[in-house]
Amino acid sequence: MPAERLSRFLLVCSCTLILGDSSLRIGDLTFVVVVYRHGDRSPIDTYPTDPYKDTVWDNGLQQLTQAGIRQQYELGKYLRMRYEQFLSPAYKKEEIYVRSTDYDRTLMSAQANLAGLYPPNGTQQWHPDIPWQPIPVHTVPVSQDRLLNFPSKDCPRFYELMKETIQLPEYRNRMKAWKDFIARIANVTGYNVGPADPRWMGKVYDTLFCQKAHNFSLPTWATPDVLASLEDITAFDIKAHMALHKPTEKARLTGGILVDAVLRNFTEAVKKSSLLKMVMYSAHDSTILALQGALGIYSGIHPPYASCHIFEFYKETDGSYSVGMFYRNETSEEPYELALPGCSSPCPLELFSQILAPILPQDWWKECQIQDRQQKSDGTILALSIVVGILSITLAAGLFWIWRSHPGQSQPIFH
Repeated sequence: MPAERLSRFLLVCSCTLILGDSSLRIGDLTFVVVVYRHGDRSPIDTYPTDPYKDTVWDNGLQQLTQAGIRQQYELGKYLRMRYEQFLSPAYKKEEIYVRSTDYDRTLMSAQANLAGLYPPNGTQQWHPDIPWQPIPVHTVPVSQDRLLNFPSKDCPRFYELMKETIQLPEYRNRMKAWKDFIARIANVTGYNVGPADPRWMGKVYDTLFCQKAHNFSLPTWATPDVLASLEDITAFDIKAHMALHKPTEKARLTGGILVDAVLRNFTEAVKKSSLLKMVMYSAHDSTILALQGALGIYSGIHPPYASCHIFEFYKETDGSYSVGMFYRNETSEEPYELALPGCSSPCPLELFSQILAPILPQDWWKECQIQDRQQKSDGTILALSIVVGILSITLAAGLFWIWRSHPGQSQPIFH
């Protein structure tokens, strides 16, 4: 994304590039949480006049590609290299817990990642010609996943916040400036939508983005300027969700629940003296966007395929704990170290929790203004405990919808 467009974001990432693994404090490391986006995929959907439709993709739409499998395998190999002295050389179920959203592309990404992280050796080599072993990947149905699978339709208060957002002068002026462009794109793509309705822009951009990445010839109307404008609209919609209006309250209803889960996972592991060392979440760009938006560190650059946000928990000499955060968005570079606004890295856990307290929901149901918990609950409320490889999944909630001009009718731009 060009630098002039990045400057429009309110949230600025405070990052330091790590030049090597020398900053990794293996001796002090006690716990790791990894959140990554799935690998390269086919488009989520197609637009009416798309000349390719879904038949050109080997397994249809929304599926992990061969390139995506390689990306995740490479990420798994990197994690093995980074944590070679922390994780056991052989897979042990007590040390790692893997959860994925219930989509083919994220489940397959988790499996490919684990193939790189835990190549079988010794007694785990079950077949001489197959350097792979099965490792559990846990999930819950999409309709019940309010931790990793954004958006959620169950939060009336978030919709109210977005109704307020789209009435802001900045939002209305941007939509007015794009009105003719949106109408023109609707015409060439075959959508029967109003001239000021940007709901389908994300779908169009995603389709063109995937086709371009796989060297398909784009329609003549899909010029570099058109793609840049579609990218601008995408970026502005993301900004509207995170930073344009009441960002703290929005974070409490979205990415804050995942931040809370990360902290709870670590607390439970320490409290129970668990052997668990790593929790891995295989998810989406929308998951990372919501997470980094809640943390106040989103740079404005859309999370690429196989991008990975890492939390590392260290035990200090005085017995206290600290948190380091790292973001890997380039396979050829070491991760960037991320500093939480208001605290140097690594940040003392107590200060880390204090800074983030405003974005951690205390009662998500109440804050979302949901009246009937019994009908909407899937059994438990607002907690995620993972101890000794056993996941006690409670209802966590969040959403990260790319809001369109009609409140109550939202669609994700990427997933």
